[in-house]
Amino acid sequence: MPPAAFPDDGHPAHPESRRAGALTIPRYLEQAYWWAYVHPKAVDVFEREWLVNAILFGNYARLRDAALRAMGEHISGRILQVACVYGNLTQRLLQRLAPDASLEVVDILPIQLKNLREKLPDDARVKLTHGDSTALALPDASIDQVLLFFLLHEQPEHVRRGTLAEAMRVVRPGGKIIIVDYHRPHAWHPLRPLMRQVFRRLEPYAIDLWRHGLDEFMPADVKPSVSSHRTFYGGLYQKWVLTR
Repeated sequence: MPPAAFPDDGHPAHPESRRAGALTIPRYLEQAYWWAYVHPKAVDVFEREWLVNAILFGNYARLRDAALRAMGEHISGRILQVACVYGNLTQRLLQRLAPDASLEVVDILPIQLKNLREKLPDDARVKLTHGDSTALALPDASIDQVLLFFLLHEQPEHVRRGTLAEAMRVVRPGGKIIIVDYHRPHAWHPLRPLMRQVFRRLEPYAIDLWRHGLDEFMPADVKPSVSSHRTFYGGLYQKWVLTR
């Protein structure tokens, strides 16, 4: 969906997007992703599972399930999802959550938290938090698993580094960080030229994940004890599972 999709008000951003509560919505979101997440019409357009699946060339369910399998059939402990997502990922995660487990979802955009709240059933185990992925209001080593699903490609490098550093800080030793995102496709991939154009026009930070491995953005002072990496769909997508 091109940025010209919402031309009616003459301004790309939601009228309340410059400041929401005590948190300022990052300028890069207003500039690069107003059409997908910030504008009030964005949710109406993109909260359609068939559209999410089409954007991922039919791979949404496959990538969603790969992330959930990495978290476990029955997910226990304290779980953190950084950023809301369109589609039913969080609902499926909740279905796997153990009775004594908890799930916190942090997002910088109130409109996205509102949308997720409307998708989820009432459940005391779930907490939705207005917060910044680079400055999580959580203690060190307090989380059992962190999920980053198609978030990092939307962040400039310094923000991406901050997000990963915070994920490593809050996850406990032996805990996991599960990352699903874009990856450089094989040279023969028929969609490679198209995706270059998509990134150039709509996803200005995503090309970083073609040029660099995600491990290059991890904090230098804290390294995972174990990591596993897998690609999907001719290399266009990837899954990292990092154990603290």
